[in-house]
Amino acid sequence: MKTNMNRRDFTKAVALGVTAAATSPLWAADAPPARKLRIGHTGITWNVFPQNERRPDANAKLEDFVRDVASQGFDGFECFPQNLEAWDEKGQLTELIEKYKLPLTSAYFSPNVVDATKRKETLADVIKHAKIIKKYGGRFMVLAPGGGRGANYDFNAVRQNIVESFNDYGKAITDLGLGTGLHQHTNTPVDSRDEVYYVMEKVDTKVFKFAPDVGQLQKAGADAAKVVKDFLSITVHMHLKDWTGWKHYSGYCPLNQGKMDSKPILKRPDIDHDLLKANPGKVDIKAILDMVEKENPQANIMVELDPGGPLLPLETVQFSRAYLETLGYKFKAPKA
Repeated sequence: MKTNMNRRDFTKAVALGVTAAATSPLWAADAPPARKLRIGHTGITWNVFPQNERRPDANAKLEDFVRDVASQGFDGFECFPQNLEAWDEKGQLTELIEKYKLPLTSAYFSPNVVDATKRKETLADVIKHAKIIKKYGGRFMVLAPGGGRGANYDFNAVRQNIVESFNDYGKAITDLGLGTGLHQHTNTPVDSRDEVYYVMEKVDTKVFKFAPDVGQLQKAGADAAKVVKDFLSITVHMHLKDWTGWKHYSGYCPLNQGKMDSKPILKRPDIDHDLLKANPGKVDIKAILDMVEKENPQANIMVELDPGGPLLPLETVQFSRAYLETLGYKFKAPKA
């Protein structure tokens, strides 16, 4: 498949995928096994981020996101707690959830884990936003490492504070009745494979689990399926996206489209480029889902795709849904 695929080509592929999934007989010899995992979607494709001067209408786009995802029969949504807070202040969040019959699954927050002097202040912020998530029925608070990763970043110098911060935040969130876990993220204090392994081998996993972004693991040079396998027993939440390294969607792509470009474009000293060449894009989505299905069928699976590509956000949802249906996942009938 060429990397210069345009929107027309993408849309044709979506239509073919949906048709194939819809017409496969349930009794076919190669019919996929029944699936238990419930699939939701995050909102960044719609530019639903914390609202600021660069994204002055981010909170308003929350409804577009929820409407599109609900229309395709997904099981839940994830955004940022700042978006929830803004709608809560207007007294309109319950109305939004009820209007589209799409429950809140989780929200994503990035607390400072580098500066020990800010931990008390940050903990209060974590608790404040966790309460918003719980108020509206959410079950999970995704924690990505905040605090910056500058040119002189030294993981070894701050790794103990990272672990202690996540333990403190995890205990507070768990005490509120929510789940939480590490969402490693590109260009944050926990990014590479070795950083992930260090943190997850040191934290208190009774209160802090693993909530990876498998596309970002692959982007960082890791074999995402191998990392998930190694931490499978504590993998309870996941951002599910594919990686190819092309010019759209920050290098990511709709599910199962990771062969668009097999040439890695990353040039960073902290990435194992030999490993990246051995895994040139394409996350093994099926293997990852098969493992989680067997070990943690109650895990939250949230499809995600960064903004900035040739498709409308709704079309990306349709594309990924069509692939998931070939694996045996069931969705409510799409709404017009």
